[in-house]
This record gives sequence, structure tokens and C-alpha cells, in this order.
Amino acid sequence: MDVVVDGRESSAETEARTVALGGEIFALARAAPAGESWWDRKVMAMGMADEGVKAQLFRLVDVLPVLSSPESINRHLREYMGAVRGRLPWVAQGAMKWLPEEGWFGRRLASMTLKNTQRMARRFIAASDAAEAVAAAKSLRARRWTFTIDLLGEAVLSATEALAYQKYYLDLIETLAKEASGWAEDALIDRDHLGAIPRVNVSVKLSSLFSQFDPIDPVGTSRAVRERLRPILRAAKERGVFVNFDMEQHAYKEVTIAIFREVLEEQEFREWGDVGIAIQAYLRSSGEDLRQLANWAARRGTPVSVRLVKGAYWDYERIVARQNDWPIPVYDEKPETDANYEEQARFLIERYDVLRPAIASHNIRSIAAALAFAEERRLPRGAMEFQLLYGMADPIKAALVKLEQRVRVYAPVGALLPGMAYLVRRLLENTSNESFLRAGFAEGVSEERLLMNPKNAKDEGGRMKDEKMRPMPPSDSSFILHHSSLFKNEPLTDFSTDAGRQAMSEAMQQVWRRLGALYPLVIDGKRIETGAWIESMNPSHKSQLVGRVAAGRVEQVKGAVAAAKRAFPAWRDTPVAERVRLLRRLAEMLRRRRFEFMAWEVYETGKQWREADGDVAEAIDYCEYYAREMERLSAPWGRSVPGEENVNLWEPRGVAVVIAPWNFPLAILLGMTTAALVSGNTVVMKPAEQSAVVGAKFMEALEQAGFPPGVVNLLNGVGEEIGPALVGHPDVAIVAFTGSRAVGLAIQKTAAEVPHGQEHLKRVITELGGKNAVIVDEDADLDEAVHGVVAGAFGYAGQKCSACSRVIVLASIYEAFVNRLVEATKSLKVGPAEEPGNFVGPVIDGDAQRNIMNAIERGKSKA
Repeated sequence: MDVVVDGRESSAETEARTVALGGEIFALARAAPAGESWWDRKVMAMGMADEGVKAQLFRLVDVLPVLSSPESINRHLREYMGAVRGRLPWVAQGAMKWLPEEGWFGRRLASMTLKNTQRMARRFIAASDAAEAVAAAKSLRARRWTFTIDLLGEAVLSATEALAYQKYYLDLIETLAKEASGWAEDALIDRDHLGAIPRVNVSVKLSSLFSQFDPIDPVGTSRAVRERLRPILRAAKERGVFVNFDMEQHAYKEVTIAIFREVLEEQEFREWGDVGIAIQAYLRSSGEDLRQLANWAARRGTPVSVRLVKGAYWDYERIVARQNDWPIPVYDEKPETDANYEEQARFLIERYDVLRPAIASHNIRSIAAALAFAEERRLPRGAMEFQLLYGMADPIKAALVKLEQRVRVYAPVGALLPGMAYLVRRLLENTSNESFLRAGFAEGVSEERLLMNPKNAKDEGGRMKDEKMRPMPPSDSSFILHHSSLFKNEPLTDFSTDAGRQAMSEAMQQVWRRLGALYPLVIDGKRIETGAWIESMNPSHKSQLVGRVAAGRVEQVKGAVAAAKRAFPAWRDTPVAERVRLLRRLAEMLRRRRFEFMAWEVYETGKQWREADGDVAEAIDYCEYYAREMERLSAPWGRSVPGEENVNLWEPRGVAVVIAPWNFPLAILLGMTTAALVSGNTVVMKPAEQSAVVGAKFMEALEQAGFPPGVVNLLNGVGEEIGPALVGHPDVAIVAFTGSRAVGLAIQKTAAEVPHGQEHLKRVITELGGKNAVIVDEDADLDEAVHGVVAGAFGYAGQKCSACSRVIVLASIYEAFVNRLVEATKSLKVGPAEEPGNFVGPVIDGDAQRNIMNAIERGKSKA
């Protein structure tokens, strides 16, 4: 009997054969040596038994490489494991009370901790350099397993580090190829259905070849990566070495596949077939990716290999998607991934003529299904291989050899220090709730359960039949973040997608055609030209006019405040529901014009695409958040007593003056303005001169949303000229200012005086600049620390009020941190803001440039 599953015919015989093969693999695996020591099994069992102990143990493992003294190692041991002391074995509980930090015993304890961790790391890391890699390869071949070498290391943050990785790949290819020429042939691992295959196989992470690898700029990223990749491919082709392209996080997927295709379409490599790419079956898009790859490979005329993996970033992808409110790219539950894995394995086997299948899994059900599909398709022996991780599932590898299958071991090579993150990831995989190895070999889940078709893993109610295979529920914080009904941030644009990049490119073209227009003042709904104009220039191209805005004078200050004062009584008495409705309408208008506003910011203030996107998204957030808050605050409250009725209400104060900065040209201007408007105040809005066009566009949006004339008034002008008149005007009730400390203090001083005719005390809200520090502790992840400091210090050319101004680093890691920070900074791409691959754009104007140059000169004389 045949059944149809997702449009494919799957015979009952094939399913029965899958289960039979799975049982055979189980039997062979259980008869094989475990491949690990008693101590390793004990530590692993402890991690499996308790999630809290596991987390603390792996946190300790992760920081050990950067701890420079025995005292530091022992302190972290006490801190991390002490937090779960009551859940440790009784011997360990007693020992935790007496852990010494210093002295001979302290040094011995630190040494033992480090050595045991290093020994465990070497279980998962095959070698530290090319020479050891040769020995590891020989050892694997002695067990009739072949290999692929993967280079471990820190995140690539600079051109220097990228070049070092390129050299490492070239050295590995040269060393291993030279050694491999003398190895005796083993037909099981050295030949496929067509003949001899490369004995040396290396895996390359494309992001390791370019420190500015970024899907927002796929063309520039591909160009830079291919320049560094070609020598590696050339050396591999000349020496008969296979190269596999690893897959990383989902955001990198499209550009990785694009680079793979582009470089292999070049004449030099077009007919070269010893190359492959990884595809992650936990991605919902994996089926379409494989179909497109198959079509491309057929057109190219030379087959390529596909390493089909489940995927190693499941938690990461879900968290990132939830944080940004993007569609989650991975399947929600393990059985869905397993089912998709089988479907894509079947596809690879059916298209083995163009996509050579490499089945990379430790799941015996997945392996057995691939074998059954191969039998059903009558796949030639050797046309498919199985790939498993170094140091894991050795009994399964041995079982596959018994079945005369080619086994390739994914063998990491690298120093222990940068390899620790890899080690922790492997350990987490090995002890996760959904790990096949844990369920099958540690917790004794029945073979029947483990070999069950993943499409049948749920009951009629949609729940997992096996409690042990259910996913963990989200943590409280992630649940609240994702499911909160109170407020949800506007999602940022995903520039790793064609849709996000295309929308921004089109907006940039449309706005470019509208540069150079005139923008009058808007007072009481009327357009007013003063005869004086402020020219707003593009800081990326200083001769390009973005627009001319009318410059207000003291006369217009009086008119704007008077208009706002006249409009105040009616606006104050407008029902809260109507004010909230207008604010939400403004939010919808900004959503529709989102990319247009982003483009204006790029041209007028030199913001890069992501910086502009964040600013506009924050502006929408202000509209939504203040609308919700006003609904909450509008409810009367109070405590009545017999004979009295007490009611408290919030009342607006009158005319608000909003003086905004240029570095967040829409978000801060809108935030201060809408807070005043929704609470019933009227506004005179004064944008910064450098972002006056964005201010004028915001005024257009306010009018289109339906805010009445006079309720909000646009008063552009030179701050030194009209600022004091605005702040000192007796009819102004509130001043909201964001900017420098000096100007903010001057505003507070002026507002504190009560001029003739003023019948109230002004309220002043100031957000002032300061110095922000990043503190880097001794156990910090230097990859993250350097990346964070670079982003904080040089994002938007360091012009944000949240910019990192200084770094405080502990002495033990100072040199390593500073060296990497300097090189990472040197590698940043500098150029016009409209080009998405440029990380550092221009500073806002000539004054800012002169201030920076003067600061550099002062630094030269003082430091």
C-alpha cells in the first residue's frame, strides 16, 4: 500500500525498511565501544540530569580560557558551581564549602580544573594546528572514517584576522594534501560510485574571510569574500582537495548561497566538482533552497555536494526573530525538523545526479530513512555519505562502517582558547532535552519511540506523544517579550531579505528626485516664507542640496506661540479618545511612509540604512506607546469618604516648546511633540537646523493625520537667534529640549525666571549629553566586547548620545582587547551613508569635523 505524504509517495515497505535498518544500526552501535572515559560519562550524566547544573558548568567552561590566575579560576568555580551546590553530588557539595582560592591547594585545584576542561575539549576538537590535523586524519582513517577539517576561532573582527584565516586554510590544504598523497587507498572512504574522490576535505565559513560580512550589502560582501576565497579554491583545485561551504545563521543564508553560486560560475571553477555547501533542514525555506540549487547545478553542468544538517542555531534564530517580531525561520518543534530532514534527504537522493547527498546527522531514524530511500531509489553504492561530529556518536560511526557506508567526521581544528565556544555548543547539543543521543543512550527511551516516523510524533490534540521529546517552554522573559498585550515594538527591517533592501533602494531613488525643494514655516496652518532660508546640505556629498527651509525670526516666534495659545482651549477639551485616535493615525501614516522617511534621514543627516530604520521605528513606537499611556492616565482616580467625592485628573499645562537635536531627527522630535499633543498641550516645534527638512516632512505627516491648525506649529530657524525668545516667552508653559549640557543648563536658567506677564512656573524637560563607558571584565567574551565597543563608539560615526566614549578594561585582558579593538576599527568601511556596506558615514557638518580634528590634536599632545 502507498500513502501520499506532502505530495510524495512513501511506501509502507520503505517505512518498514527504515525501522528495520534503524534497529540494525542500534544493535551494531550498542555493541561498539563507547568512545569515552568513565569521567567524561560522569560529567555528561551530571549535565544531563539537571538543567541548572548544566548551565553553570558550561558557563564555567566557557570563561576558563580567559582567566589568567589560579585565584581567578577558583573564584569563578566557587561562584558558578556554588550557585547550584545543593544539586551537586554529596561529595561535591561538601567540597564546595572548602574550596581554596590561594596557596598550594588553590593552585592545584585551578590546575586540575583547567586540565580536565582541556582534556574534555580535546574530545571534541581534533587538533590545534596543521601538524596535529595530519595525525588526527590518520587516526580517523585507521578506523575507516574519512574527515572534513573545520577551523575554529574567534569571530573575525578585522582584515588582519580575516587574512590570518585565509592563510590558515591555505596552510591546511598544502600540508594535508602533501601528506595524503602517501596514504594507502581505502576504497570505502576514498571512492564513490564514479571513482576516486579527494582524500582531503576542508570546511570554510565565509564570514571568516571578511570582517564586514553583512547581508545588507550582498554585492559588496560577495565581491570582498570572493577575492579572499579564490586563492583557497585555486589551491584546493590544484591539489585535489574538496572544499565545503559551511552555513551559519539564517541572516547569512542568502548571501552565502549567492557567493557559492557566483564563484562557481566563474570560468576558472565552472567545471570543478569537488565542492559543496551545507543546507539546514530546520529552516522552513530549506526545500526551496535545495530545488533552486538543483536547477542551478543542472544549468552549470557540474554536480556539487550538499551536506544536509538539522542546524545548530535553533534557539538563536527563535530569539532573534522574537526580539524583532520577524517571522520565525525555523520549525517550532523537533519532529517538524526531523520530518523535513527526511523529505529533503529523499529529494537529494532523487537528484543525486546534480546534488551529491551528504547526510549529516546523529539521529538513527534520520540515518535509517536515508538508507531506506537510497535502497528504494537504487542509489549506486558510494553515491551517498554520512557525516558525524568528531568526539560524538562513535558507536553510530562504527555501525555505519559495518554497513559499508562512507563516514566523514566533521573535525574541528584550532587552539583551545577560541575553541571553547565550540566546545560549549557541542556539550549543549549533547545534553539538550531534544538530543537523540541523550534520549537513546542516556535516558533509555525505547527504540520504538526513537524510530517512530516524525510525522506521527503528535497525538490527535497536537501534543507530543513522548514527554521526553517535547521542547522546553519559553522562559518567562521571552514569553512576556513575545506575548505582551500591552505594548510591542515596531519591528525593524530585515535587510538580509531582498524585500527589505529593495524597498529601501526604491525609496532612496524616489527621494533623490525630490531633493532641493523649499519648505516654509507652518504657523496656525498657514505657510509662511520669511525671506531668509537655511540650506540643508547632504553631509555625505557637501555640495548636494537636500532642501531650503524658511528661517524664522523673533517675529515668527511671537506668532507661533500666539497661535498655539489660541488653539489650546479647544485642544485641551478635545476628548482623549480623539487625541489618541490621531496619534495612532500618525503611526499608521509613518508605517506607510517608513522607507521614505528613512531615505530623507540618509540624505539629510548621513544616517546609514539601519540607523535610519531604527530612528523611524522608534518614532512609531512613541506614537503607539504614548497613545496607550494617555488612555491609562486619562482615567480619574481618588479616594472618597462619606460626604465627599474626591476625583483626581491630569490636566494639560498649555503651550509646549519642543527643541530637538539632529542625531535622531524624527524619533526625538516626534517623541517630545506627540507626548505634549496627546496629553492636551499645544506645540511650537523647532527642529535642529541640520535636520530641518526631516522636521518639515514630519509636519506634513501631522497635518495629513488630521491635527488641527495651530495645535502644532513648525518654526525652523537658527537656534542661537530664536531659541532664547522661545524659552523666555511668558506664554510658554513647557520647554522640552534634547541636546548639549551647556544649552540645556542655559534653558533651565532662563526658564527659572518669571518675566512680566507670566502667570505660571515653566516646566523644563532636558535630556543632555554625557560620557558613556563600557566596562570589560576579565571573563568577558572578547568577541562580543570588541564588537559592542566598535558598534557603540563608531555607529553613526559616534554621534549618538548613547555612543561609547570610553572603555574601562581590566589589566589582565587589556593588551588583547586593545589590539583587537584597534584592528577591528581599522577594518570598518568608511564612505557615503547611502551605500549600505559603509559602516561609518560622515559627521553632520563642518563644525563637527573641526571639533573632532581639534580633539585629535589635543590627544596627540596629552597622550
